[in-house]
Amino acid sequence: MKQIRGSRRQHNVPTITDVAAHAGVSPMTVSRVVNGKGSVRPATRASVESAIAALGYAPNAAARALAGGEEIRICLLHTNPSLTYFSDFLVGGLDQASRSNVQLVIEKCEEDGHEAATIERLLQGRIDGIALPPPLSDSPVVLAALEGHGIPVVAVATGRAPDWALSVSIDDRRAAYDMTRHLGALGHTRIGFITGDPKQTASGERLAGYRAALSDLGLAFAPELVGHGLFTYRSGLDAAERLLDLTERPTAIFASNDDMAAAAVAIAHRKGLDVPTDLTVCGFDDTVLATTIWPELTTIRQPVTEMSRTAIELLVREIRMRNANDSSVDHPHVLADYALIRRESDAPPKP
Repeated sequence: MKQIRGSRRQHNVPTITDVAAHAGVSPMTVSRVVNGKGSVRPATRASVESAIAALGYAPNAAARALAGGEEIRICLLHTNPSLTYFSDFLVGGLDQASRSNVQLVIEKCEEDGHEAATIERLLQGRIDGIALPPPLSDSPVVLAALEGHGIPVVAVATGRAPDWALSVSIDDRRAAYDMTRHLGALGHTRIGFITGDPKQTASGERLAGYRAALSDLGLAFAPELVGHGLFTYRSGLDAAERLLDLTERPTAIFASNDDMAAAAVAIAHRKGLDVPTDLTVCGFDDTVLATTIWPELTTIRQPVTEMSRTAIELLVREIRMRNANDSSVDHPHVLADYALIRRESDAPPKP
């Protein structure tokens, strides 16, 4: 288990006690101002904020403990076949944990039949909330293991978050629909599609969006134009190879994530095809990979980093409301915006 902590405090760095003395208030009052909890008079709040600015005080979990406040520990439970996706997710989680002055614990949970045991071991330690990026956010085993513990959970990028959990997602079906319609508007009529892991709801939603767009474009769904992937680069290579070996190959390939789209570009180059002159390739997610390959990918921007920030923010809010015995605790399901980003990998088909 890897734990992410801030750097060790130096002796010359101001503490919460220093701020309290400077403002002429108690450390508990400083804690209330820093955490936005409890009732503090405007004049007192102004004095504390002025002291914070004057001393250059940076609050952290240890300072809250000195003030009698709670120290929140959130676990990011993960197993992800796409390192680029998880990297973007981790950046957002770490950033928001720092902003919220909470500890973020990173724990890997393989989907190997031992998920419940991993979670049980994790919960024996002091964890206040759990964030689940995909594919664990879609795992019935993981969700079932967490449900009975009453611990706040946020499921990210899933179309079937349980009512008892928080969630953050985009409209995957509409996003895939928009990309397929974009390819149709360019003039493509043979549009290949590479699915993701069938265990993840996003994969099914993106396939449904692709099929709905084909119908609205007046194009028949052709099963041979669907390659089956797993959201991994390796699976994208295999799927693209099969699609481009068809007697009547597609003029465009829309992959369910950027890893598989990058793999499709690699296969196209291996076969002597120019992207996008001979073959248009588009992806999904807009991870860093989309702009580190050539040509840069046209893709759907799923705001992975911002979704991760939102997930941690929702967890912290719920944990603090529960700690304050706030009866208004709810389980919001946040729908984030997406965008279609055009770069150099798409073009009209050859005449």
